[in-house]
Amino acid sequence: MSQATPTLKATPTLSRVRRSLAPWARIAGLTVCALLTLGPVFWTVSTSLRTPAQSFDLPPQIIPTHPTTAAYRGVFQQIDVWLLALNSTLVTALVAVGQMITAGLAGYAFARMEFRFKRPLFGLVLATMMVPLQVTIVPVFLVLKSMGLTDTLLGLIIPAFPTAFGTFLMRQYFLGMPKDLGEAAMLDGAGPWRIFRSVYAPLAAPGLAIVGVLAFNYHWNEFFRPLILETSGQNYTLPLGLVSLQGNLGTGSISVVLAGVVLSMLPALAVFVIGQRPLREGITSAGVNR
Repeated sequence: MSQATPTLKATPTLSRVRRSLAPWARIAGLTVCALLTLGPVFWTVSTSLRTPAQSFDLPPQIIPTHPTTAAYRGVFQQIDVWLLALNSTLVTALVAVGQMITAGLAGYAFARMEFRFKRPLFGLVLATMMVPLQVTIVPVFLVLKSMGLTDTLLGLIIPAFPTAFGTFLMRQYFLGMPKDLGEAAMLDGAGPWRIFRSVYAPLAAPGLAIVGVLAFNYHWNEFFRPLILETSGQNYTLPLGLVSLQGNLGTGSISVVLAGVVLSMLPALAVFVIGQRPLREGITSAGVNR
């Protein structure tokens, strides 16, 4: 008994120590993850504010001693940033709106309407998520060429309207809403379109915001499709136009390249900051509904 007593007394002490250390362990883990994520971003911004000679200092300076905006002026001198940004804004904004509309309609149809081959069609939609873009780009290019939409902004916008992930997300979102709302509207004489527009669509606004923000951030940084479909410089998007800055790497002007990268990140960052609240509310409300 005398030997068992210290063990019994030590057990609560160890549990208290573990509980006290658990928050600190989580904080330490999150701090490491934050440093690994934000470290390259901070280095990119810091290097864009240096002169080309200071970009290769050893040991590297984390914070530039004499920050300068010469690299940003060099970006505006070498490429038409305003035209590229206008093209990217037009493409991404229309794609985001288009995906919100198609995802909302398709998700509502798969969630609340009954029709033949509903489950096989939804499975087919989900199956398209497993097909890489590189596999479908040639057929898409041939179709767009037959329609005369290659080397146009419409050729980037229209094929991006369908979204399998957005359809799946909105279907799950609509499934979490009570059926009583639609049934009550139906008793009042509302048709399927009126029920969707007046009842379910306003409630699904946070979910649609998620689709829009994710679509904007993805297509703002998209490079592969513009590279294949666009040949004229006047139709280039910002990521494609920034490729012309890679010639600065041969002269050691890495700060100019990274300045262009920073400029391309700002709109997507602004959209994420503005849409952070709808994203949080949409994810929270979707979890509460289910």
